Amino acid sequence: MDVIALVGPSGTGKSHRALWVAQKNGADAIIDDGILIKDGKVIGGSSAKKEKNRIMAVRRAIFVLPGHAEAVRKAIEAASLRRILILGTSENMVQKIAKTLRLGIISKLIRIEDIATKKDIEIAQYHRLKKGEHIIPVPSIELKPHFSGYLIDPIRSFFKTASAKRRRLGERSIVRPVFSYYGKLIIDDSVIKSIVRIVSQQMKEVYRVGKTRIRHLVNGSDDLGIVVLLEVIFFYGHEMNDALALLHRQLHREIERMTGMVVHEIHILVKGLRVAPTAIQ
Repeated sequence: MDVIALVGPSGTGKSHRALWVAQKNGADAIIDDGILIKDGKVIGGSSAKKEKNRIMAVRRAIFVLPGHAEAVRKAIEAASLRRILILGTSENMVQKIAKTLRLGIISKLIRIEDIATKKDIEIAQYHRLKKGEHIIPVPSIELKPHFSGYLIDPIRSFFKTASAKRRRLGERSIVRPVFSYYGKLIIDDSVIKSIVRIVSQQMKEVYRVGKTRIRHLVNGSDDLGIVVLLEVIFFYGHEMNDALALLHRQLHREIERMTGMVVHEIHILVKGLRVAPTAIQ
Protein backbone atom coordinates (compact mmCIF):
# COMPACT_ATOMS: atom_id res chain seq x y z
CA MET A 1 0.00 0.00 0.00
CA ASP A 2 1.24 3.45 -0.93
CA VAL A 3 1.30 6.20 1.70
CA ILE A 4 1.22 9.98 1.14
CA ALA A 5 0.98 12.82 3.66
CA LEU A 6 -0.35 16.36 3.96
CA VAL A 7 1.57 18.48 6.47
CA GLY A 8 0.93 21.90 7.98
CA PRO A 9 0.59 23.69 11.34
CA SER A 10 -2.64 23.34 13.31
CA GLY A 11 -5.58 25.31 11.98
CA THR A 12 -4.22 25.98 8.49
CA GLY A 13 -6.92 24.10 6.56
CA LYS A 14 -5.51 20.58 6.12
CA SER A 15 -8.76 18.80 6.94
CA HIS A 16 -10.68 21.21 4.72
CA ARG A 17 -8.51 20.26 1.74
CA ALA A 18 -8.05 16.59 2.61
CA LEU A 19 -10.78 15.34 0.27
CA TRP A 20 -9.38 17.33 -2.65
CA VAL A 21 -5.82 16.14 -1.97
CA ALA A 22 -6.99 12.54 -1.62
CA GLN A 23 -8.92 12.67 -4.90
CA LYS A 24 -6.12 14.42 -6.79
CA ASN A 25 -3.56 11.85 -5.62
CA GLY A 26 -5.71 8.75 -5.92
CA ALA A 27 -5.91 8.03 -2.19
CA ASP A 28 -8.93 5.94 -1.21
CA ALA A 29 -8.69 6.63 2.54
CA ILE A 30 -7.64 9.40 4.94
CA ILE A 31 -6.16 9.31 8.44
CA ASP A 32 -7.00 12.53 10.27
CA ASP A 33 -6.82 13.17 14.02
CA GLY A 34 -7.13 9.54 15.03
CA ILE A 35 -9.80 8.33 12.62
CA LEU A 36 -9.70 6.35 9.38
CA ILE A 37 -12.05 7.72 6.73
CA LYS A 38 -13.13 5.98 3.53
CA ASP A 39 -15.95 6.93 1.15
CA GLY A 40 -17.16 9.63 3.54
CA LYS A 41 -17.48 7.26 6.49
CA VAL A 42 -15.48 6.68 9.66
CA ILE A 43 -14.40 3.04 9.35
CA GLY A 44 -11.90 2.93 12.20
CA GLY A 45 -10.46 4.75 15.18
CA SER A 46 -11.74 7.47 17.47
CA SER A 47 -11.42 11.19 16.82
CA ALA A 48 -8.98 13.31 18.83
CA LYS A 49 -11.60 16.04 18.68
CA LYS A 50 -13.76 14.05 21.13
CA GLU A 51 -11.16 14.29 23.87
CA LYS A 52 -11.71 16.63 26.81
CA ASN A 53 -8.26 18.21 26.81
CA ARG A 54 -5.49 18.96 24.33
CA ILE A 55 -3.01 16.52 25.82
CA MET A 56 -5.35 13.58 25.34
CA ALA A 57 -6.24 14.90 21.88
CA VAL A 58 -2.59 14.81 20.81
CA ARG A 59 -2.14 11.31 22.22
CA ARG A 60 -5.23 10.16 20.36
CA ALA A 61 -4.05 11.76 17.11
CA ILE A 62 -0.69 9.95 17.15
CA PHE A 63 -2.23 6.61 18.16
CA VAL A 64 -0.44 6.09 21.49
CA LEU A 65 -3.55 5.36 23.57
CA PRO A 66 -4.05 1.66 24.41
CA GLY A 67 -5.73 -0.37 21.68
CA HIS A 68 -6.21 2.57 19.31
CA ALA A 69 -3.45 1.75 16.83
CA GLU A 70 -4.32 -1.95 16.78
CA ALA A 71 -7.98 -1.22 16.00
CA VAL A 72 -7.08 1.09 13.12
CA ARG A 73 -4.52 -1.37 11.74
CA LYS A 74 -7.24 -4.03 11.58
CA ALA A 75 -9.62 -1.58 9.86
CA ILE A 76 -6.94 -0.71 7.27
CA GLU A 77 -6.30 -4.38 6.57
CA ALA A 78 -10.01 -5.13 6.21
CA ALA A 79 -10.53 -2.19 3.81
CA SER A 80 -7.92 -3.44 1.29
CA LEU A 81 -6.64 0.08 0.57
CA ARG A 82 -4.35 0.98 -2.33
CA ARG A 83 -3.22 4.41 -1.16
CA ILE A 84 -3.77 6.26 2.08
CA LEU A 85 -3.41 9.96 2.96
CA ILE A 86 -2.12 10.91 6.43
CA LEU A 87 -2.69 14.41 7.84
CA GLY A 88 -0.31 15.86 10.43
CA THR A 89 1.20 19.04 11.82
CA SER A 90 4.77 18.07 10.96
CA GLU A 91 6.81 15.62 8.92
CA ASN A 92 7.86 13.93 12.14
CA MET A 93 4.25 13.46 13.21
CA VAL A 94 3.10 11.80 9.97
CA GLN A 95 6.17 9.57 9.96
CA LYS A 96 5.41 8.58 13.55
CA ILE A 97 1.80 7.74 12.61
CA ALA A 98 2.93 5.71 9.61
CA LYS A 99 5.40 3.80 11.77
CA THR A 100 2.89 3.17 14.58
CA LEU A 101 0.28 1.88 12.12
CA ARG A 102 2.95 -0.12 10.23
CA LEU A 103 2.12 1.53 6.92
CA GLY A 104 5.65 1.74 5.58
CA ILE A 105 7.58 4.67 4.15
CA ILE A 106 5.75 7.83 3.08
CA SER A 107 6.28 8.15 -0.68
CA LYS A 108 5.04 11.73 -1.12
CA LEU A 109 4.92 14.69 1.24
CA ILE A 110 2.61 17.61 0.46
CA ARG A 111 2.82 20.86 2.42
CA ILE A 112 -0.23 23.04 3.04
CA GLU A 113 1.67 26.07 1.69
CA ASP A 114 1.91 24.33 -1.69
CA ILE A 115 -1.85 23.93 -2.14
CA ALA A 116 -3.35 26.87 -0.21
CA THR A 117 -2.83 30.60 -0.58
CA LYS A 118 -1.68 32.77 2.30
CA LYS A 119 -5.18 34.27 2.42
CA ASP A 120 -6.80 30.83 2.64
CA ILE A 121 -4.53 29.87 5.53
CA GLU A 122 -5.31 33.13 7.36
CA ILE A 123 -9.05 32.46 7.03
CA ALA A 124 -8.62 28.93 8.37
CA GLN A 125 -6.56 30.17 11.31
CA TYR A 126 -9.20 32.79 12.14
CA HIS A 127 -11.89 30.14 12.42
CA ARG A 128 -9.63 27.89 14.51
CA LEU A 129 -8.18 30.48 16.87
CA LYS A 130 -11.15 32.84 17.24
CA LYS A 131 -14.07 30.42 17.03
CA GLY A 132 -12.52 27.14 18.10
CA GLU A 133 -13.87 25.42 14.98
CA HIS A 134 -12.34 22.22 13.64
CA ILE A 135 -13.14 20.44 10.38
CA ILE A 136 -13.59 16.72 9.87
CA PRO A 137 -13.78 15.50 6.23
CA VAL A 138 -16.91 13.45 6.90
CA PRO A 139 -20.61 14.36 6.37
CA SER A 140 -22.46 15.52 9.48
CA ILE A 141 -24.92 12.64 9.33
CA GLU A 142 -22.02 10.21 9.63
CA LEU A 143 -20.51 12.11 12.56
CA LYS A 144 -23.59 12.48 14.73
CA PRO A 145 -23.31 9.00 16.32
CA HIS A 146 -19.66 9.78 17.17
CA PHE A 147 -20.13 13.38 18.35
CA SER A 148 -23.36 13.40 20.31
CA GLY A 149 -23.71 16.72 22.11
CA TYR A 150 -21.05 18.56 20.10
CA LEU A 151 -21.67 21.46 17.74
CA ILE A 152 -21.78 19.92 14.29
CA ASP A 153 -22.57 21.76 11.08
CA PRO A 154 -22.07 20.95 7.41
CA ILE A 155 -19.32 23.11 5.95
CA ARG A 156 -21.64 25.32 3.92
CA SER A 157 -20.35 28.67 5.09
CA PHE A 158 -16.80 28.06 6.33
CA PHE A 159 -15.26 28.55 2.91
CA LYS A 160 -16.89 29.70 -0.28
CA THR A 161 -16.90 26.53 -2.37
CA ALA A 162 -19.20 25.77 -5.27
CA SER A 163 -21.92 23.35 -4.15
CA ALA A 164 -21.38 21.12 -7.18
CA LYS A 165 -17.70 20.74 -6.34
CA ARG A 166 -18.55 20.03 -2.72
CA ARG A 167 -20.90 17.22 -3.72
CA ARG A 168 -18.28 15.73 -6.01
CA LEU A 169 -15.54 15.74 -3.37
CA GLY A 170 -17.72 14.90 -0.39
CA GLU A 171 -19.19 16.91 2.45
CA ARG A 172 -17.17 18.12 5.42
CA SER A 173 -18.33 19.04 8.90
CA ILE A 174 -17.46 21.62 11.53
CA VAL A 175 -17.11 20.49 15.15
CA ARG A 176 -16.21 22.42 18.26
CA PRO A 177 -14.32 20.12 20.64
CA VAL A 178 -14.72 20.48 24.39
CA PHE A 179 -11.09 21.54 24.76
CA SER A 180 -11.60 24.48 22.39
CA TYR A 181 -13.66 26.21 25.10
CA TYR A 182 -10.78 26.13 27.55
CA GLY A 183 -7.88 28.53 27.85
CA LYS A 184 -4.39 27.78 26.64
CA LEU A 185 -2.81 24.71 28.17
CA ILE A 186 0.93 24.89 28.81
CA ILE A 187 3.19 22.18 30.22
CA ASP A 188 6.19 23.82 31.84
CA ASP A 189 9.63 22.44 31.02
CA SER A 190 10.09 21.69 34.72
CA VAL A 191 7.41 19.01 34.42
CA ILE A 192 9.30 17.28 31.61
CA LYS A 193 12.52 17.54 33.61
CA SER A 194 10.77 15.89 36.56
CA ILE A 195 9.64 13.03 34.33
CA VAL A 196 13.22 12.64 33.09
CA ARG A 197 14.58 12.56 36.64
CA ILE A 198 12.00 10.09 38.00
CA VAL A 199 12.20 7.69 35.04
CA SER A 200 16.01 7.76 35.07
CA GLN A 201 16.37 7.19 38.80
CA GLN A 202 14.12 4.14 38.63
CA MET A 203 16.92 2.36 36.75
CA LYS A 204 19.46 0.54 38.92
CA GLU A 205 22.27 1.62 36.57
CA VAL A 206 21.70 5.35 37.17
CA TYR A 207 23.32 7.03 40.18
CA ARG A 208 22.20 10.58 39.47
CA VAL A 209 20.66 12.78 36.77
CA GLY A 210 22.57 15.98 36.11
CA LYS A 211 21.73 18.96 33.93
CA THR A 212 18.61 18.54 31.78
CA ARG A 213 17.55 20.86 28.96
CA ILE A 214 14.37 20.92 26.88
CA ARG A 215 14.45 22.44 23.40
CA HIS A 216 11.18 23.18 21.61
CA LEU A 217 10.81 22.92 17.83
CA VAL A 218 8.35 25.58 16.69
CA ASN A 219 6.71 26.72 13.48
CA GLY A 220 5.07 30.07 14.06
CA SER A 221 2.79 29.59 17.08
CA ASP A 222 2.80 25.79 16.68
CA ASP A 223 4.92 23.67 19.01
CA LEU A 224 6.01 20.75 16.81
CA GLY A 225 7.65 18.79 19.60
CA ILE A 226 10.70 18.70 21.81
CA VAL A 227 14.32 17.62 21.97
CA VAL A 228 15.56 16.41 25.37
CA LEU A 229 19.21 16.71 26.43
CA LEU A 230 20.35 15.24 29.74
CA GLU A 231 23.47 14.30 31.66
CA VAL A 232 23.65 11.19 33.83
CA ILE A 233 26.13 9.54 36.15
CA PHE A 234 26.11 5.73 36.04
CA PHE A 235 27.13 3.22 38.65
CA TYR A 236 30.40 1.55 37.71
CA GLY A 237 30.26 -2.00 36.35
CA HIS A 238 27.09 -1.93 34.22
CA GLU A 239 26.94 -2.43 30.45
CA MET A 240 26.43 1.18 29.36
CA ASN A 241 25.23 0.58 25.79
CA ASP A 242 22.33 -1.59 26.94
CA ALA A 243 21.49 0.74 29.82
CA LEU A 244 21.52 3.82 27.58
CA ALA A 245 19.28 2.15 25.00
CA LEU A 246 16.80 1.15 27.72
CA LEU A 247 16.85 4.63 29.28
CA HIS A 248 16.27 6.22 25.88
CA ARG A 249 13.24 4.00 25.18
CA GLN A 250 11.70 4.54 28.61
CA LEU A 251 12.14 8.31 28.52
CA HIS A 252 10.68 8.54 25.02
CA ARG A 253 7.66 6.42 25.96
CA GLU A 254 6.88 8.09 29.29
CA ILE A 255 7.28 11.70 28.13
CA GLU A 256 4.95 11.14 25.17
CA ARG A 257 2.49 9.11 27.26
CA MET A 258 2.23 11.68 30.06
CA THR A 259 2.40 14.94 28.11
CA GLY A 260 1.15 14.11 24.63
CA MET A 261 4.15 15.95 23.19
CA VAL A 262 6.06 14.58 20.22
CA VAL A 263 9.61 13.74 21.30
CA HIS A 264 11.88 14.16 18.28
CA GLU A 265 15.22 13.33 19.87
CA ILE A 266 16.74 12.40 23.23
CA HIS A 267 20.46 13.02 23.73
CA ILE A 268 22.07 11.39 26.78
CA LEU A 269 25.58 12.29 27.94
CA VAL A 270 27.24 10.00 30.47
CA LYS A 271 29.04 12.55 32.61
CA GLY A 272 30.77 10.16 34.99
CA LEU A 273 30.80 6.88 36.89
CA ARG A 274 30.13 6.19 40.55
CA VAL A 275 31.41 3.18 42.43
CA ALA A 276 28.62 1.64 44.50
CA PRO A 277 29.38 1.57 48.26
CA THR A 278 29.13 -2.24 48.35
CA ALA A 279 31.80 -2.50 45.64
CA ILE A 280 34.36 -0.57 47.73
CA GLN A 281 34.42 -3.11 50.54
